[in-house]
Amino acid sequence: MFLKNKKHILSGLILFSGILLFTSSAWSQKKLTTEDYIALYKDIAIKKMKDYKIPASITLAQGILESGNGNSRLARKANNHFGIKCHKGWKGKTIYMDDDAKNECFRKYKKAEDSFRDHSLFLTQRGRYSFLFEYDTDDYKAWAKGLKKAGYATNPKYPELLIRIIERNKLYQYDKKSKGKKVKKSTDKSSFVPVSTNYKKVGESEAGRPIYKNNGKKLVLIKKGDTFNKLAREFDMYTWQFYKYNEVDKKHILQIREVIYLEKKKRKAEKKYKYHKVKQGETIHEISQRYGVRLKNLRNRNNLPDGVQAPVNTRLKLR
Repeated sequence: MFLKNKKHILSGLILFSGILLFTSSAWSQKKLTTEDYIALYKDIAIKKMKDYKIPASITLAQGILESGNGNSRLARKANNHFGIKCHKGWKGKTIYMDDDAKNECFRKYKKAEDSFRDHSLFLTQRGRYSFLFEYDTDDYKAWAKGLKKAGYATNPKYPELLIRIIERNKLYQYDKKSKGKKVKKSTDKSSFVPVSTNYKKVGESEAGRPIYKNNGKKLVLIKKGDTFNKLAREFDMYTWQFYKYNEVDKKHILQIREVIYLEKKKRKAEKKYKYHKVKQGETIHEISQRYGVRLKNLRNRNNLPDGVQAPVNTRLKLR
């Protein structure tokens, strides 16, 4: 009798466990609605808008459209919400799927936010999208039409699809978040920027030109009429040394007050300069000169490939 009851109990436990597993599996495979997607990713879209100046409404609408509210295989299996392909130089994980061609390579991310970041970088680092950043972040219609004009999508109705999603779900409300509270000025010394007037004078050339030091390396400031040939004669150096130390080519045109090093720069900045927040119009090369850091090391430390400029407000690591 006991054995029989034991069998019944065991059978019941197995059945109950099976029901639990089925329920758990069904729940985990529950499809997200548009409302679910917005609730999950709106804060990320707003954060990326503040970092890269792309309307949160546009980012969310593209994610909703391209990932099917986060239900596509690419979104679920690879956290890839924007159909970003591997492209040359991608060293992360991959997933293969049929798209324009069979078995194409797509990027696989550890978390969804990584794909949102890559989406922002894709738009900020490709020249054909540069005109978009002339639009205000609350002008979602101009952005939607501009994306089509720049060739982002082949569907002729792509702007209308984005605008419909934005207006139906009132996503435009998140574009106003960029005008939030004023941020207090930082007192962190790592945010201070060295300027030429702060460089320490350590000597003069035979022609009487002041020689300064920055990050432990000698430099001069360019004045009117300077050329690399003149500098080479003045400091008894080869012109190729100036090109190498300052990471420029022969076509580089010197500007008045430009910083030019007389020796190879260091791999990292001084201890007091840990980060630099990129301002409008600044280039990676200018920043490397300002802190006396080799351009290659600065790019490697911040995962910036050659030819790519950091977006405005990016926090660059200097050491």
